[in-house]
Amino acid sequence: MPALREALDQAGYTYDGVAELLGETAHTALSRNETVPGLRRTRGGSPVETLTRLFLLQTPVTGAEAEQALPGLVDRLCNEGLLEQSIGEVAARMDIRPYATDDQDLWVVSDLTPGLDGAPNKVGSDHVLGISSAATSLAQLTLREPVGRALDLGTGCGVQALHLAQHSQQVVATDINRRALWMTELNAQLNGVRPGQIDVREGSFFEPVRGETFDLIATNPPFVISPATDERLVYRDSGLPGDRVVEDIVRAAPTLLNPGGWCQILANWVIPAGGDWADRLEGWITDCDAWVVQREVIDPAGYVELWLKDAGVQGTADYVRRYDTWLEWFEKQGIAGVGFGWINLRRTDATATLRLEEWPYDVEQPIAPSIGAWGEAVDASRGLTDTELLAARPVLRPDVQQETFGAPGAEDPATVVLRQQRGMRRAQDLDTAMAAFAGACDGELTVQQTLTAIATLLEVDPAALVAEKLPAVSGLIADGFLELG
Repeated sequence: MPALREALDQAGYTYDGVAELLGETAHTALSRNETVPGLRRTRGGSPVETLTRLFLLQTPVTGAEAEQALPGLVDRLCNEGLLEQSIGEVAARMDIRPYATDDQDLWVVSDLTPGLDGAPNKVGSDHVLGISSAATSLAQLTLREPVGRALDLGTGCGVQALHLAQHSQQVVATDINRRALWMTELNAQLNGVRPGQIDVREGSFFEPVRGETFDLIATNPPFVISPATDERLVYRDSGLPGDRVVEDIVRAAPTLLNPGGWCQILANWVIPAGGDWADRLEGWITDCDAWVVQREVIDPAGYVELWLKDAGVQGTADYVRRYDTWLEWFEKQGIAGVGFGWINLRRTDATATLRLEEWPYDVEQPIAPSIGAWGEAVDASRGLTDTELLAARPVLRPDVQQETFGAPGAEDPATVVLRQQRGMRRAQDLDTAMAAFAGACDGELTVQQTLTAIATLLEVDPAALVAEKLPAVSGLIADGFLELG
């Protein structure tokens, strides 16, 4: 693995190197599983072009080209099952994909990407998925503060474990799929992770870590909501009914967290017909702070189509039967839709703070710093009395801007909006009093002093204004517009 890593690095086979080689058009086409633009850009025979054709475009290269790009390694990689040779040609049996964090080039081994150029994308039940949009989303969601012990639950190819290893003393990576664990170990070696830092364990969900605790748990579980059939794909289907896999993780996670520890989950959940998704999920949460964000809602038909395409069933003789069976099961289960989003849990011994909301709008990525800031805000305001809040000296977050809207020539704006430029990028409509309050929040005056001064300017009773606006002040703190020192 060190020799392979050196060869990939020497060839310039990095995320930035490949992106520059392919250019925007071919790079974007490859994200849609189309290889023709990329093939046109990689005809020169250089090592980076050869490796891109071999692994990303899944096109055989000549033996001489492979040997130039991977000097002294071709036979060894064939013996390990990563490559295969025929007369005069070398082809990839597995994907080696360049990946990058903020300050490090990485490479991730996984099974080959199915369905390139419209080919059938049927995969085996133990298929190990590579770097997907879900994996990237979880990486952007996961907190990156230094921790002692972290758990990558359902590790797959191990990309989350690689991230966690950069800021965790010890990482445990679990999976029921033995091939996934083999690839996780392979990727740890390929990327120079300290021996023993990533501890891989076979088993279902929390079974391999029973009785242990962690400072951070990150998981992208097999959350697809489907009827029990024989066509189970381990990387996406748990075998449990409905969204039971997510419920079980949410219920069990607090017992595996150290005080102040986080569990962060990328998940699907059922939206029941005639019911409320937030009430349903809130019933799963105990003994922890929770911030749940529903990012998207998919109707049953769209959901079934999405995952049948993912399984390579579209266009087959079985497509209509499976489509109908799945929709009928949704109807019998009373499922009106499926929600997708984030579940952030933090163990606390104090009175828990729960926040469940829909937010389908654009956010800043990575979003992890906003998750951490929410936790800090909860700690700062937990148990805060009205008297203590009135004595606080809040500060408007630096990225917040004020927008005003109104008819041309009007003396006063009809609407004043505070808008965050970073993080969740929330917007909040304000009345005249609260707009003046937000503008005065520079840490110099207390809430009491600021509201009293505004009441004087507006010629209203100060006590009445304080009583009326104090909940709005709390709301601006909770939504991250204001920070408490």
